[in-house]
Amino acid sequence: MLLTLTTSYRPATDLGFLLVKHPDRVHTFELPFGTATVLFPEAGDERCTAALLLEADGRGFQANELNPYVSDRPYAASSLLAAALNRVFRTAMRGESKERPDLARNPIPLEIRVPVLRCKGGITLARKLFEPLGWTTVEGEAVTLDERFPDWGESRYNSLTLAGTLRLADALSHLYLLLPVLDDAKHYWVGPDEIDKLLRGGQGWLTSHPERALITKRYLAHSRALVQRATSAFEDQNDSVVPDENPEKPKALNHLRKEAVLAAMASSGASRVLDLGCGAGALLGDLIRDPRYTEIVGIDVSPRSLEMAERRLHLNRLPDRQRARIKLRQSSVTYLDDRLRGFDAAILMEVIEHVDPPRLPDLAHAVFGHAAPQTVIVTTPNVEYNVCYENLPPGRFRHSDHRFEWTRAEFSQWVSSVADGFGYGFTLHGIGPADPEFGQPTQMAVFTKLKKEEVPQ
Repeated sequence: MLLTLTTSYRPATDLGFLLVKHPDRVHTFELPFGTATVLFPEAGDERCTAALLLEADGRGFQANELNPYVSDRPYAASSLLAAALNRVFRTAMRGESKERPDLARNPIPLEIRVPVLRCKGGITLARKLFEPLGWTTVEGEAVTLDERFPDWGESRYNSLTLAGTLRLADALSHLYLLLPVLDDAKHYWVGPDEIDKLLRGGQGWLTSHPERALITKRYLAHSRALVQRATSAFEDQNDSVVPDENPEKPKALNHLRKEAVLAAMASSGASRVLDLGCGAGALLGDLIRDPRYTEIVGIDVSPRSLEMAERRLHLNRLPDRQRARIKLRQSSVTYLDDRLRGFDAAILMEVIEHVDPPRLPDLAHAVFGHAAPQTVIVTTPNVEYNVCYENLPPGRFRHSDHRFEWTRAEFSQWVSSVADGFGYGFTLHGIGPADPEFGQPTQMAVFTKLKKEEVPQ
């Protein structure tokens, strides 16, 4: 299998800094399924090409997965080549370059060639996948089965040429995800871990891709259960980008939300923290990186989400001291759970809207009455702001699992009622860019437990 990557950026040999590979050397990597070699067939100031050659020899495969007699796996680009890209260009895929950090952040002219790949859907599908991502040239030719017998027709294999001006990290992420999609097969068993790979690899482009459904279905090997879970995760990301006057630099609402929650948590002085409804652990990763939090507990009703959080946080690789700081537990925010008592603070970030309204009194009693931490931070969507989302149909919530979405007045009323009922004071905040009429996309309440003498009689 062969892939070449060429740039005409000057000096073109800076491609070596971006790939973290010296153009004057041959770089060899032993992989579980073969050997990957990176070399530079041309390296000048005006043009530089890096070539990735993968020789798959069947190591690490069961006998029926790489048939030694009839198999295209060693020759046609597929998930094997995608895995090799992730291994040999990992730093470049993260958009990092110690020597050329500015260049790694900026688009450069790129041309990528793959001589042979199995392409189920042909070049027509390749164009549908790559053109929306900014590639100005997407070309290829079907490989003839046998030139001696033209009546046999074309094979299922194509060549592929991509050209455009993109960040190198983006270009590599496109290949990493879309080569297996074009092949519509993988060389390994597809399980829940693939959802994480899909979300990470497609960050910033896959959520809005017009062929997202097809990409998801093929990448997850047509598993209905995995596709449903991935689709739900995409819906979670739908409100992660908010409208901005400069469309080239959209603001990530989920990032702004986490920043606001973490700032409020830091101001509280808490050291023992509950993340209630932690899901796949997006916030837990930020909490564990902050040494001020000596005990962190993630709670979720879904065992599957807790499994994803464990993998995302790499808990099995953490040093013992770090690992002792964090626990994952299955429970519900509407249950009275004695294990949740005695903590300094609790976070419900985008959680309450997933609870059926008749169960909200149970949630309030469990969190504010039974667990009763000193600080409780709650965020939830502001439904008034939904009209600012062009792709959100009128009357639709931001997520298919939302049971409700409140106006600012409705949220304020609920917050005031809970505070009065359980002896808390509170402050209200908005998160994200403000619209003069509809407010901000996310609303946040910070509850603080009142001393006995402060509680109104």
